[in-house]
Amino acid sequence: MKRKGFAERFKSIGPAALVTAAFIGPGTITTCSIAGAKFGYALLWGLLFSIIATIVLQEMAARLGIVARKGLGEALREQAKNPLARFITAFLVLSAIVIGNAAYETGNILGGALGLETITGFSGISLSDSFTLNIWGLIIGICAFALMIIGSYKTLERMLIILVILMSIAFITTAIVILPNWGEIMKNVFVPKIPSGSVLTLVALIGTTVVPYNLFLHASTVQEKWKDESGLNEARTDIVISILVGGLISMSIVITSAAAFMGTGYEIESAGALAVQLQPLLGSWAKIFLAFGLFAAGISSAVTAPLAAAYAASGILGWKKDLKDKRFKAVWMFILFIGVVFSTVGFKPIKAIVFAQVTNGILLPVIAIYLLWVMNNKKILGDFRNNLISNIIGGIVVFIAIGLGVRSILGVLGII
Repeated sequence: MKRKGFAERFKSIGPAALVTAAFIGPGTITTCSIAGAKFGYALLWGLLFSIIATIVLQEMAARLGIVARKGLGEALREQAKNPLARFITAFLVLSAIVIGNAAYETGNILGGALGLETITGFSGISLSDSFTLNIWGLIIGICAFALMIIGSYKTLERMLIILVILMSIAFITTAIVILPNWGEIMKNVFVPKIPSGSVLTLVALIGTTVVPYNLFLHASTVQEKWKDESGLNEARTDIVISILVGGLISMSIVITSAAAFMGTGYEIESAGALAVQLQPLLGSWAKIFLAFGLFAAGISSAVTAPLAAAYAASGILGWKKDLKDKRFKAVWMFILFIGVVFSTVGFKPIKAIVFAQVTNGILLPVIAIYLLWVMNNKKILGDFRNNLISNIIGGIVVFIAIGLGVRSILGVLGII
């Protein structure tokens, strides 16, 4: 059989690129910058784990969509035949998706607002000494609403993804230009360690990369590109290339941040502070460049997250998955509304964005366990169900995610 050339393989890039675009948002830029600033290269191994976990879990979601022609929500509904089991499954999945996506949406909108605030110099309307109304969050929410209502957001999303890609190239190039200690970097990529006080940041790094709602989104979008199991190899190529590129971007941000901030005591509280790490390459343009990137990443993800929640809810509840369906619209409107409310009432952007990533990291095991449950159903997947190796790798991902999630919760409660 003739091997495919690079150009043909490049044409396979599709749904997984949207997954990468979804997780390379304000949360990734902020969380990776804070990880580098506080802990240097020490948490790079967490990103390597996150990349592997994302590839493994997204491959399962893609295989489910292509072979079974089902979204993850639909498959879970079919899997849970007992009424009580179906209720518990629906409750847990919907709780995870609503809580996770609401937090994520708040971070997306605040990230975009942070960019606009940096560009304009206007932070909002001060209503009292302790409360400022963030009108940029409201404006971005209205824009996202309009884009989803009229259904023509895809063209704009492509333009915004281009801006994010440009910003990503800047981080990768800067990571090379600053001539870091590559031996030290490689050691921290492959040798796990958890510095004191780093658990929440580590969970946030995982939560900003292995995003639970992307599993629902991916299982649905692959069905549009590939019609049967003959597309599995192309889908896997799509996943590996797209996720590796996203992982490289995330690692570059950690490296540039470590070089710029590690040991300085510098607090990252604004887009201007984030932009300092790009100054070796972009100079005085770094602040504006990063601001436009945050805006692009924020508004693009502000569209994706509510839609993913709507797909998940529609699948698990047995509703019609149609952009024009009233119940489908109600779900994404609810998630968007929560994001807009929390982003306009004075939450500090950087802290809110990191909190969203931590929330996703803690909720990840719930969705991953359900995914593994479905992927072992012979009736749904036949010969394409998980093999032993897939289950072992998936089990390791779940075990590590649970361990870190429990440790972070105990840390917050002051028990450890």
